[in-house]
Amino acid sequence: MEIKPIAHIENDYKDKFAVPRQSGITDIKSRIVFEKEYSSMDAVRGLEDFSHIWLIWGFSENVNSKKSLTVRPPRLGGNKRVGVFASRSPYRPNSLGLSSVKLDSVDYKDSELILTVSGADLISGTPIYDIKPYIKFSDSHPEAVSGFVDTNEFKTLEIDDSLKLLEKVPEEKRNALILALRNDPRPAYHCDGDRIYGFGFSDWEIKFRVENGTAFITEITGV
Repeated sequence: MEIKPIAHIENDYKDKFAVPRQSGITDIKSRIVFEKEYSSMDAVRGLEDFSHIWLIWGFSENVNSKKSLTVRPPRLGGNKRVGVFASRSPYRPNSLGLSSVKLDSVDYKDSELILTVSGADLISGTPIYDIKPYIKFSDSHPEAVSGFVDTNEFKTLEIDDSLKLLEKVPEEKRNALILALRNDPRPAYHCDGDRIYGFGFSDWEIKFRVENGTAFITEITGV
């Protein structure tokens, strides 16, 4: 089966390092821009009546990565292996991702169809292969058991607020950046307090280090 993108996503996540590990855990806004072939209101007729949608997309940055039948989930500290199909690892046999996001608006202007969504866990430029409405009665399972995710708490970071560097980032984008740091974008097996990490976010390069469970921003520069 051959599939091709119907759209791509645009947001402030410029590289995969700081992208949330799951959808829905930040309020960052993203735009889903449709390819010309699908850029018609007919394609989304009735979609505005749904509050959430499913995105089926491709791990475009992992196309040359070595695939394995076992992976090391961050929730397990990056040291214990589980089967790839018992995880949400991006390193999958077919490099496909699935995310539920909040649908904020459906807009069509100058022959361009755009969906604005909240909570996406995709890097900017990621290809979207399909979109489906989220249906509460069938897609929501409050009684679900989530395996090792239920029994292993993911530890978030505190954010050092003694520096004024965050003021370089506009207020409307600041909260999304803080959440990206709070959710600890480092590989789970990295515990070096002296190491400086960096990632691109919107128009800035963010540098930070972690010490005793607290993230310290060391530099914010324009890119």
